[in-house]
This record gives sequence, structure tokens and C-alpha cells, in this order.
Amino acid sequence: MIKSRSNPDWWIVLATLLLLGIGVIMVYSASAVLAYREMGDWYFYAKRQLFFAILGIVSMYFMMNIDYWVWKKWAKIGLLIVFFLLILLLIPGVGITRNGATSWLGVGAFSIQPSEFTKLAMIIFLAKRLSERQQEIIYFTKGLMPPLAILGLAFALIMMQPDLGTGTVLVGTSILMIYTSGARIKHLLSLMMVGVAGFTGLVLAAPYRIQRILAFLDPWQDPRGAGYQLIQSLYAIGPGGLLGLGLGMSRQKHLYVPEPQTDFIFSILAEELGFIGGGLVLILFLILLWRGFRVAITAPDLFGSFLAVGIIGMVMIQVVINIGVVTGMFPVTGITLPLLSYGGSSLTLTLTAIGILLNISRYSR
Repeated sequence: MIKSRSNPDWWIVLATLLLLGIGVIMVYSASAVLAYREMGDWYFYAKRQLFFAILGIVSMYFMMNIDYWVWKKWAKIGLLIVFFLLILLLIPGVGITRNGATSWLGVGAFSIQPSEFTKLAMIIFLAKRLSERQQEIIYFTKGLMPPLAILGLAFALIMMQPDLGTGTVLVGTSILMIYTSGARIKHLLSLMMVGVAGFTGLVLAAPYRIQRILAFLDPWQDPRGAGYQLIQSLYAIGPGGLLGLGLGMSRQKHLYVPEPQTDFIFSILAEELGFIGGGLVLILFLILLWRGFRVAITAPDLFGSFLAVGIIGMVMIQVVINIGVVTGMFPVTGITLPLLSYGGSSLTLTLTAIGILLNISRYSR
């Protein structure tokens, strides 16, 4: 029997709000020049980020006070809704195309990104299935294949946009949940080999992805083309040194790093706040990781445990990939930095998911 709830994990609350505050400040600093050039308003992106931050905090508060097992009842319906939205994007003229990907639904600047909400819907669905049928997960056919088939369908719909970054996070988070539920290593290794072959095929099928791989290996082969983003990112991080150039003093945000308020916001942060500022952000994410997995370990039931693993895993996979990209460890994938990068759908979804995590923490043993 689940006991009465207590206070939420205040470490998670504090780390989240600090990262959110840093994010709003850095979105303004990184985007001001671009916002004035495009919109004639220095605060355009900052005002929108602040609006979605407030909206996300409200959502986080409500989710923190809604018993998490309620979502178990809505797991299948939620997944069907996001599948429907992903299919809508495939209809010509319905979706909004930005940077070559038709990933948004809405009107003008007010739009949502269904693939972002697919991540949370998939986490809830997998948490429900894995908690109810954990004893079956050791069997390849009846235990492992059904959730992987649903995951494959979601990944295929996202790749039709195309959005390899979000698809990668979706698959990585789902595999982490399946692994923690007790799946056999030999099954996962077999699937990993198939996945590597499929990923290679996806890369070879799109010339721009091949260019990104080549640019990752040697960005100076094409410094004005495929290697441009990485080179400019490193130009930002390098001069930051220990203390940085000072808040608002970035040089690379002056139209050198493309859209510095989104994927490469950590580059601008490192340039302006230096190693200490970047290190502080990483420490806050590590606190989230520590407390998030602590919630998963001490959750009162399997559903809560798998749900916590999925939520904190989703956030941390994005953090690792994003910072890996801006520092030249991974090829450019187009993944934002949670709680810091500009983006309404991503920010609201992340805070909503953390709200669910906080509710699980209220019942932790």
C-alpha cells in the first residue's frame, strides 16, 4: 500500500529553478543581437522564454500535486494522441517547416512540437507496460518485441519529419527503461547491432548527415559549410577561460554561431561565464541526475520507479548529447539543452516531466 505523501525532493526543485533562471538570462544574452536584427526587439526571444518558463513552472506545480499513478490510466490514450499528431504532420500543408524539418503544428509563432510530447507519452506507456509485465521482459518474443515495435513506429513517424535528434533521445530513453526492467543483455546487444546498421543506413540515406559526420571528424575540411557550426562553437568556448568574458560580452553571438539561443547556448554560456559558469551548470545537472535516480530507487512501486528512470534518463541523455555536440565530441544532431535552450515545447515538456518526478519523490521510501 502506498503511504501518504510528504514534501517533494527540494534538491530537484532547487536545481531545476536555478537551471531555469540561468537559462532565461542566457537566452536573452545569446539572442539579443539576433532578435534585434530579425524582429527589431532585443527582448523578443527572452520574453517568449520567460512566458514558457512561467507556464512550465505552473505545469510543474500541478504535476507535483497530482498523484503519479493517475497517468497509468491514461498511458495508452496519451500515446494514441501523440501518434495522431505525428501523422497529421505528414499531411502536406498541415505542419510548419523550420530548418528543413516539418515538426511543428500551429499558427505562426505559436506552435507545438508533437515529437517532444511523444517522449513523455512513450515514457508513461513503457512504465505502465514494464511494471505490469516485468516477468515477461526476459523473453524476446512476448516480452521485448511488443514495446520495441511501438517504439519503432514512433521513431519512424519522427524520422519522416525528419528529426534524428529527437528520435535518438526517444530510443535512448526507452532502451534505458527496458534495460532497468531486467531485459537480457544478449537480447539488447543483438538489437544494438541491428540499430547500428539501421542508423548507418539513415546517415547514408541523407547527404547532409554524411556531411555532418565528416565535419565532426575534421571540421576544417569545410570551415564555411558543414564544419562551420562546430568551429564557431569552439571559438566561443576557447576564449572563455576560467571566468569568461563577462555576461553579455560574447563575440560569437554576433551572427557567428547560428541561432545561439537554441542548440549552441552552452557555447555562449562558456564564452561569457567561463569554466566556472559551465561547471556550475554541469553540477546542477549532476544534482538532478543523482536525486532523480534516488527517486527511482526509493519509489514505492515499479510504475513509479520506471517512470522516474525514464524522466531523468530523457533529460540526461539530452544533456550529454548537446554538450557533446558543442564541444566536438559528437556530430551535430540538433538537440537542445534542457531547461536552458530556447524553445516553448521543449521547456514546457521538461518542466511537466520534472513535476511528475517530484510527485513520485513525495511517496519515496
